[in-house]
Amino acid sequence: MSQTSAGILMFRLSPDLELFLAHPGGPYWTNKDEGAWSIPKGIIEEEEDTLKAAIREFKEEIGFTPSGNFIKLGSIKQKGGKVVHAWAVQEELPEDHEIKSNMFEVEWPPNTGKSQKFPEMDRAEFFAVETARNKINPAQAELIDRLVSRLK
Repeated sequence: MSQTSAGILMFRLSPDLELFLAHPGGPYWTNKDEGAWSIPKGIIEEEEDTLKAAIREFKEEIGFTPSGNFIKLGSIKQKGGKVVHAWAVQEELPEDHEIKSNMFEVEWPPNTGKSQKFPEMDRAEFFAVETARNKINPAQAELIDRLVSRLK
């Protein structure tokens, strides 16, 4: 059975639309850029409201709790079968905000028996729409298109 996640596509108008994406941390993502970025998202806990899960995951991965009028963007299915439910919200990070992501542990280097900890997200930033379309996981690009359509 595939996993189900919830996430938030934060955006700002300054004056053009910019989208907030996060880059996954860890050794497998170090040299990957285009197609590697994502909306901050994570697994929905049993019987958890999907929007509440999206807000919780954003806080865990970015260290910031978004608020405001959330726009439901529906769901998409990623290549591996994971379903992602998404919302958008117009929000701005405080100017001095530093990304504070929770950590995960993985055997690294492989087959050494040694474990290292890495942040779930190692960086995050706002991008113009076309740049965001190139950076984001291809399956999630549909979320950008849905937001752009709703903002028209």
